[in-house]
Amino acid sequence: MGKIKKLILVTAEHHPLHKYFTTLAKRIANEFGADVEVREEDYIFLIEHGDTDELGMAWVPQLLAELDDGKIILLLSKAPFDNELKPDLEKGYEEVVVKLRSIMSG
Repeated sequence: MGKIKKLILVTAEHHPLHKYFTTLAKRIANEFGADVEVREEDYIFLIEHGDTDELGMAWVPQLLAELDDGKIILLLSKAPFDNELKPDLEKGYEEVVVKLRSIMSG
């Protein structure tokens, strides 16, 4: 059973999905009682802990969590979109909450 020490948002302020991921991180942090650490374009961290493409390159934004045992887990690397191809905050929220609850329960 893991407990969330903090959320880690790796982003870039100029990225079109920056606001989406920032809003999502704050909402999740409030619900789970965690702090949010924001890292600007920390690609090395993402290559080590986040999602990468077939060439091993990372992208921003990505949301991760550090657990109380020091383990870092990826929560969301790609925003889900709705039928109008707009980022869907509720779907992203649900996806992250499901991952966190499964980690915390088992």
